[in-house]
Amino acid sequence: MKKKWLTFLLGTTLTMGLAACGGGDDNGNGNGGGDETASASEGAKIYDQKCSSCHGGDLTGGMGPDLTKVGSKYSKDEILGIIENGKGAMPPNVVTGDDAEQVADWLSAKK
Repeated sequence: MKKKWLTFLLGTTLTMGLAACGGGDDNGNGNGGGDETASASEGAKIYDQKCSSCHGGDLTGGMGPDLTKVGSKYSKDEILGIIENGKGAMPPNVVTGDDAEQVADWLSAKK
């Protein structure tokens, strides 16, 4: 019984954590342009909303792996592939579309 309860609790926590991390499509970055800086800040904002609960607000990891130097290990396209397809315990499509592109671009600069 304890095993079933623990499995239920962990599953519910994970599901609620992923659901709570999504949301917010606020594109008002206030700088009036669509330059690389805006894209980088959007990537960071999306990461904070959807990824930091597992990978940490400072990228050092937690439930998910450390991403502080992920750009030295993977290219932007490889990072995008991981975001879209998942890897290990990471489910696919936690971030999608243009948001996934922005996060992959932002993470690929982490070297």
